Amino acid sequence: RGGAAGEAGARPEPEGRPRPVGQTPAMSPFQCLARVRGLQDVSSDGGVRKEVLRPGSGQAVPPAASVAVKYSGYLEHRDEPFCTNGYSKSPRLMKLGKDITLVGLEIGLLTMKKGEVARFVFTPDYAYGRQGCPPLIPPNATVMFEVEVLDFLDSDESDTFFELTAEQQDTFPLQKVLKVADTEREFGNYLYRKQHFEGAKDRYKRAFSILHRSPSNEAEQCQINASKLLVLLNLSLTYLKLERPARALIYGKKALEIDQRNAKALFRCGQACLCMTEYEKARDFLVRAQHIQPFNQDINNELKKLA
Repeated sequence: RGGAAGEAGARPEPEGRPRPVGQTPAMSPFQCLARVRGLQDVSSDGGVRKEVLRPGSGQAVPPAASVAVKYSGYLEHRDEPFCTNGYSKSPRLMKLGKDITLVGLEIGLLTMKKGEVARFVFTPDYAYGRQGCPPLIPPNATVMFEVEVLDFLDSDESDTFFELTAEQQDTFPLQKVLKVADTEREFGNYLYRKQHFEGAKDRYKRAFSILHRSPSNEAEQCQINASKLLVLLNLSLTYLKLERPARALIYGKKALEIDQRNAKALFRCGQACLCMTEYEKARDFLVRAQHIQPFNQDINNELKKLA
């Protein structure tokens, strides 16, 4: 895999073997890659070129999104990457423009979709500049990155919202607040799937913190309650994973205040009581859940465990 090159980009000739006069200097691997494979020019000036190795699906990564990516960066004539997170099973979400600041990489990511794998070549102006980053990156280095987009969340509006004062947040239209809460819940879901339960809990609580609006009509109250219910159920489950059943019970009960016949809320409360060895309460919650969903295997298994 080729990597960084100077502006000339030619490999030095071995000492004692001068290149014949008139012979064209050998192209660097990057130059060969760009010419032979016809890399797409995504920056319109040749500074960022792209080759799709595996197509993705859905929409492209939006500006200011938070992305989970695997990447490896290569310098010219070196097989080992100078930077990589390819050994991580679950890379953290990084925000474009904040956590990802390499200009070429940011431009490249905006052309990618979820599941896509691509190779990019960045000229110095889109990488580490004329100075490079000694001793790791030489001056005027052209670099190559191989990138895979695992997931992304459009977090721009959510991040902007939480930078506002409480008074400014109160002026936001309800629909935008609900969208922000939904984004925060999606963040929590992503972290939960990666078994980062503490981080997931914090995201869910942040979502819940902004859902205390006073509705102007019954329809708005229904929307707020629906959003709250999802967050409360997730909080209850996450606290169970964190082995804090008392907190799980609190949030499960809050969910029941919104919907007293919610089988998931009853199930979570039953699980929490079982963890706390409050068997009578556990049985009461689980039996109520079973009446609503008599063929739910999880509920029935929990009742067997209780017995």
